[in-house]
Amino acid sequence: MGEVNGAEYISVGEGHSPSRGSNVNKVSLLPLVFLIFYEVSGGPFGVEDSVGAAGPLLALAGFLVFPIIWSVPEALITAEMGTMFPENGGYVVWVSSALGPFWGFQQGWMKWLSGVIDNALYPVLFLDYLKAAFPVLGGGLPRIVAVLVLTMVLTYMNYRGLTIVGWVAVVLGIFSILPFVVMGLVAIPKVEPSRWLEVDLHNVDWNLYLNTLFWNLNYWDSISTLAGEVDNPKKTLPKSLFFALILVVVAYFFPLLMGTGAVPLNRELWTDGYFSDIAKILGGVWLRWWIQGAAAMSNMGMFVAEMSSDSFQLLGMAERGMLPEFFAWRSRHGTPLVGILFSASGVLLLSWLSFQEIVAAENFLYCFGMILEFIAFVWLRVKHPNAARPYKIPVGTVGALLMCIPPTILICVVLALSSLKVFVISIAAITIGFMINPLLKHVEKKGWMKFSTSTDLPDLNAAPQDRDSLIEEPVLRT
Repeated sequence: MGEVNGAEYISVGEGHSPSRGSNVNKVSLLPLVFLIFYEVSGGPFGVEDSVGAAGPLLALAGFLVFPIIWSVPEALITAEMGTMFPENGGYVVWVSSALGPFWGFQQGWMKWLSGVIDNALYPVLFLDYLKAAFPVLGGGLPRIVAVLVLTMVLTYMNYRGLTIVGWVAVVLGIFSILPFVVMGLVAIPKVEPSRWLEVDLHNVDWNLYLNTLFWNLNYWDSISTLAGEVDNPKKTLPKSLFFALILVVVAYFFPLLMGTGAVPLNRELWTDGYFSDIAKILGGVWLRWWIQGAAAMSNMGMFVAEMSSDSFQLLGMAERGMLPEFFAWRSRHGTPLVGILFSASGVLLLSWLSFQEIVAAENFLYCFGMILEFIAFVWLRVKHPNAARPYKIPVGTVGALLMCIPPTILICVVLALSSLKVFVISIAAITIGFMINPLLKHVEKKGWMKFSTSTDLPDLNAAPQDRDSLIEEPVLRT
């Protein structure tokens, strides 16, 4: 995924804040791979709409081409910027360092809100998979209680520590992927390759097709908000992104390949949950139950991974003085207590939204945030070309700019296809962020809440004499 500098350099983010809980276990490579897997994917659940919208050929091509256009650039940028700023806050720090604290706050607001909107989906989907066995969970008071209880249990898991969350993600990931391996093996004798080539360009729902691809292959940058909790992030973060990228693409493409090749095409049936029907056709009821159980567990994994990212982002923003100091408070397990509670409250407030509204709204906000990230990435290459980058994409400034053009075009297409309702709601949410920032500045000025900035966090915009240790020069180690 690019070059890793061989010499030892003084890194931009080499200092460690005392508030970061150095006595807390750091996240190692394998749990980090599965945390990224759940930030981005969680398995092939939800990709069925791509076949329903465009047919097998475009669906298969999409999950091969789209990662090159979108996922690879986003993962590469995350690897470079995440190792350049190995601290909690991630993309908020990147944008703030490049464009100033105002735009850094807007980035944090849009990305946090997008993450919370996304997370509101998973308890609902979890219950949707279980209601076939337990019809009482289909609606009414039992469903409301179940959403509350499930959210509280998963929130408590986040409270207990990121290391626990990471290993839970590993277990859930294996459980979620394994039934599709079995389904693929069972499907091999029934595969007809000609089915993969079926396409009808006059009958393609491009809005649904692109939104399905985009929703299933974004959020690679979310892991950057946990960089301060990673063991040796300069080496571990790029490796984990590389392995997670392979895992995600295979976890999408292989089930689609087997499912579309082994079962006669009926595009109307290819909607959310259709993989469980394919499992029954190919392997029987036992495989269908396994797929449904894996889907339910996958939603749990995505919930805990997303909440970890959202809550540590708020902690990182507090360490940078963008939020009141109490957002940086840690529990005895080293987790961001206030950030977790705040994110859980947002999930409960938004859990009434429909699946389509959730996907469209989060995509819109996420797109705006990604545009700021691309600008920050290129601008830091221009403004601070000599700043230490332990992991650097092997392209120059022009190459960095060219790399951002295809995903930016894709973002513009996704935004253009948004409905008027989603556009209005999203613009209103962005406007709220523009109002919250000066309000917090006023609160800080009046002394109504305490704000503080960790002295150990680097500042690329400091005076030249204060930046000497940030320049990419070899340092002799004794």
